[in-house]
Amino acid sequence: MATSKPQLEVHKADHSPSKWSVALGEEVFSRFVGQPNSGVQKVLGEGSLFSPLLFGKFFDPADAFPLWEFESDLLMSALRSSGKSSIDWFQTDQEYVLQAELQEPWRNALQISVEDGKVLEISGQLKEQQREATKLVDWRCANWWEHGFVRRLELPEDVDCCRIEARMKNDTILEIKIPKLESNRGAESKSKDSDQDV
Repeated sequence: MATSKPQLEVHKADHSPSKWSVALGEEVFSRFVGQPNSGVQKVLGEGSLFSPLLFGKFFDPADAFPLWEFESDLLMSALRSSGKSSIDWFQTDQEYVLQAELQEPWRNALQISVEDGKVLEISGQLKEQQREATKLVDWRCANWWEHGFVRRLELPEDVDCCRIEARMKNDTILEIKIPKLESNRGAESKSKDSDQDV
């Protein structure tokens, strides 16, 4: 029996120019994640889509990362071999796909948006921090890691950002499909056909 895949809304415009302007440094992250807060460990801990250490070395998740320039098997091999990550990305002739397992405390808080057609942003506010963050004008403009989480990914140039779809599979797997532009799909198919003729 197939499980329904609830579709998530993908916002095409976000008019908060100063969001993510406070950088998360490695030293600040080490102190913050070392605090006794299990929610923080689940969201920003090793193997999480939102972890600054996801790609093998420290990288602020609020900075856009060129994910599709890398093979997931190579970039994630250490975490996968230790069983600490369930994240995958790949591309087909028609689309780019990102899949990530999300834990209970924060998967319901997801917001997905596309910034200027160039950056895919997956973020959310932690429920236990919502009351405290209401004092802020926008929690994303301050020490955002104290209130929520984010992962920003550079989109390839050949995507149709107006047709991006996001769904939850089995209530645990976030799946984002990013269609390629029609003109590029035809060019790729012709290129593959001519390669086979040689």
